[in-house]
Amino acid sequence: MTAGVLAVLAMLFVMFAGFWTDWLWYRSVDYSSVFTKTLWTKIGLFAVFGLLMAVAVGFNIWLAHRLRPPLSAMSLEQQSLDRYRMGLAPYKKWVLLGITALVGLISGASAAGQWRTWLMWVNGVSFGTKDPQFHMDVSFYAFDLPFYRFLLSFGFAAAVLSLIAAALVHYLYGGLRITTPGARATGQATGHLSVLLGVFVALKAIAYWLDRYGLAVKSGDFKSTDNWTGLKYVDANAYLPAKTILFIIAIICALLFFATIWRRTWQLPVIGFGLMVLSAILIGGLYPAIVQKFQVQPNEQAKEAPYIKKNIDATRQAYDIDDSQVRDYTGTSKASNDKLRDAADTTASMRLLDPNVVSPTFQQKQQVRGYYQFPATLDVDRYKKNGKDQDTVVGLREINTNGIPEKNWINEHFKYTHGYGMVAAKGTTVDKDGAPAFTEKDLPPKGDKGEYEGRVYYGEKTTQYSIVGGPQKELDYADDKGEKTYTYKGKSGVNLSNPVNRAAYAVNFNEPQILYSGAIGEGSRILYNRTPKERVEAVAPWLTIDGDPYPAVVDGRIKWIVDAYTTTNGYPYSSRTTLGDTTQDSLTDGQRSVVAQQNRVNYIRNSVKATVDAYSGDVDMYQWDSKDPVLKTWMKAFPDTVKPKSAISDDLMDHLRYPQDLFKVQRDLLQTYHVTSPSQFYSGSERWQIPDDPTHKGNAVPPYYLSMKMPDQQKQQFSLTTTFNPNKRETLGAFMAIDADARSNEYGKIRILRLPPNTTVSGPSQVQSKFNSDPAIAEKINLLKRGDSEVEYGNLLTVPLEGGLLYAEPVYVRGADTNYPRMRKVLVTYGEQIAFEDTLEKALDKVFDTEGRTDEGDDDTGPGGGDQDPPPSGEVQESLKDAQDAYDAGQKALERGDWEEYGKQQKLLEDALKDAASAEKKGPGDGKGGGDKGGDPKN
Repeated sequence: MTAGVLAVLAMLFVMFAGFWTDWLWYRSVDYSSVFTKTLWTKIGLFAVFGLLMAVAVGFNIWLAHRLRPPLSAMSLEQQSLDRYRMGLAPYKKWVLLGITALVGLISGASAAGQWRTWLMWVNGVSFGTKDPQFHMDVSFYAFDLPFYRFLLSFGFAAAVLSLIAAALVHYLYGGLRITTPGARATGQATGHLSVLLGVFVALKAIAYWLDRYGLAVKSGDFKSTDNWTGLKYVDANAYLPAKTILFIIAIICALLFFATIWRRTWQLPVIGFGLMVLSAILIGGLYPAIVQKFQVQPNEQAKEAPYIKKNIDATRQAYDIDDSQVRDYTGTSKASNDKLRDAADTTASMRLLDPNVVSPTFQQKQQVRGYYQFPATLDVDRYKKNGKDQDTVVGLREINTNGIPEKNWINEHFKYTHGYGMVAAKGTTVDKDGAPAFTEKDLPPKGDKGEYEGRVYYGEKTTQYSIVGGPQKELDYADDKGEKTYTYKGKSGVNLSNPVNRAAYAVNFNEPQILYSGAIGEGSRILYNRTPKERVEAVAPWLTIDGDPYPAVVDGRIKWIVDAYTTTNGYPYSSRTTLGDTTQDSLTDGQRSVVAQQNRVNYIRNSVKATVDAYSGDVDMYQWDSKDPVLKTWMKAFPDTVKPKSAISDDLMDHLRYPQDLFKVQRDLLQTYHVTSPSQFYSGSERWQIPDDPTHKGNAVPPYYLSMKMPDQQKQQFSLTTTFNPNKRETLGAFMAIDADARSNEYGKIRILRLPPNTTVSGPSQVQSKFNSDPAIAEKINLLKRGDSEVEYGNLLTVPLEGGLLYAEPVYVRGADTNYPRMRKVLVTYGEQIAFEDTLEKALDKVFDTEGRTDEGDDDTGPGGGDQDPPPSGEVQESLKDAQDAYDAGQKALERGDWEEYGKQQKLLEDALKDAASAEKKGPGDGKGGGDKGGDPKN
């Protein structure tokens, strides 16, 4: 008995621990209203529908028992059941309570899972748009119809369970007979069961009526469109009238069942039920098939044209692609080479630093210690330099617990608690060694970002809990003077000074040391749910989160910017898409995948921009789309959780951008829905396809962020771009760009350049093939591979230029001794011309045959930069070479863990840099090996 009591108490405490820690976490992030609203909604649905089901089943069991026949006239069949009745007699009440409680618990738990459906029904607002068939507001399909279907399914479950329970009781007590000759049911049993059957058939009549509206959101295949949604000709002219007829027949059949209360015979109800089944087969199945065969197929295009038009219009509205601008583009240019060369400098800022390739270089150059790490794919953002936006590749130096020198519970959860600092590099250039040109680097951080809180307690790689703020000091960072310690000063996390809290978290994390460890004391706080996606999903479980949160320095702090979507699966006539599949490309991994609460959707809006503070973990959500009715509905359900758009600071607005995942959903739909003509849609002659990434075969090419201008734009805009191939071809079918700068008046505007159907302009795969097959380039590639080096291709960028298409691709070399890529070459092709040079400028000069001319550029240097700085004097060059040698030797010593040698090389590096600075001050003609004293100062 004692063991049993202790086991029950332990189970109760485990359940309490889960509930209590959830409450504490929501309170710590100031979103306790989300927790309480969700909890009370679930409890309410559980109680109401659980009680309704229990009452329905229990009442029918009680009624069947009450209507039992007298036992004096028992048959032999009933006499054999007597022992069961006798056995149940002392426990009838308990059996009744047990059965009703069981069905109530199961039904209540099922109903609690429908809390989103309930809240959307209660708080739903109008879309202001009506469907073209029934002229009902879209909110009926998005918010009302799902709840009505839930009520209907609950009613069916209640009717069926009551019918089964009542039939069993009637059989047990003699109201029903199976083997006994004569009447098989008493009048009381006949009346009772007929009413339950009548309720079931009446519910079926309601189902037929709702099915009429369900046709507007029904999915199916049509003309190679897998997720076509809405009525077609056969639906409107066969299924719709069939559902109406079946509704009427079901109502009549239900009335016949109810009439059995007085007639006490099954004859008419059974005939009526048989008629309903036969009608369902003939009217609901055979008749539509005949209409499809003999009316639709002989003239399908003409018959389906009005319904195709409805589908096109609804799909374009639901995915916000109805305002996309499509214009014809020749794909060839008649401009002079000089004009093309000038246009190449002003049309786009070619981002040669590929965020998918250079992460190992960031790791090698800026990891600093083995317990830091960068994400496999870095992010692209913009930062101002000299008043102009500059495309920048950024990554956070996050904690890597796998790299902790001595792994134990204290080190993993108390000492190594946070990363430190942002690392940023220019997107359009690299240094003279082909490595990123860092604008923010080192520890403590220094560079263009100024002073900011650099500690990263919350990040994409921070997946385990940490305990901070107590007696145990944390490692802040290490430099040549040793380790710097720190104590967390934020208010994030849950206080562990309370013994109940410690016990709850010891159970929740299955770690008993939390309960008694001396490393936990006054001020200790536990941090968990630390990735940006986890935090936003938890405080807004009704949102779908973009797969690529990105960091930015905003108002002196590192903040993760998280795009969030509102979706529905109930937009009439709009074709569905599966978010998980649509957003997959060559850069998508488990970390960046998108999983919606409802993965198949047919309406999506980027309605919320959220931020997560990397130090404090604070979550802020801002209303980005003020017109979205789905967001308005959820804001009614959870008031004061989403801030108005006006609350976005100027600094934050500078870093907001159009999200990649929404762009990928839209481009997937635009493969088919860029046409607005039903005849073109039907023929499929204008269908496009997303090309494969030429450097990652079998994966869709990812969209690229790029500052560029389309032919109708006056200046460069931060854009998100992609290409299309014609269906089952590898030539270029179209180029698409969307204005991705949140400050732009045309933010979100889609521009598509459609090439002629018979175009011979090369697509991405053909360009890569041309590059790989060129004999001269192949020879140079082989030279780059000498010494077991590996060649990696970066992002293949496409830019419309004076009627033609310019392609540019950086080429990286991963040295066998360095194991990180450095950009060595740039591929550029325009029309039939191709170049493979050390810098972008040289490649453009060669492609446009303008080699030797001098252009003004920016102050960047190296393979991707503009004009080169004046060459240093011989003394400076010698000192810089010594500095480079010392740096390389130091890095190798660091990799070996030889700290003594590392310190020695750092001293040599410092001396060499001082010598170089001293030589630079002397001027070109003063040092040894200087140039002509009387020449041009630039020389």
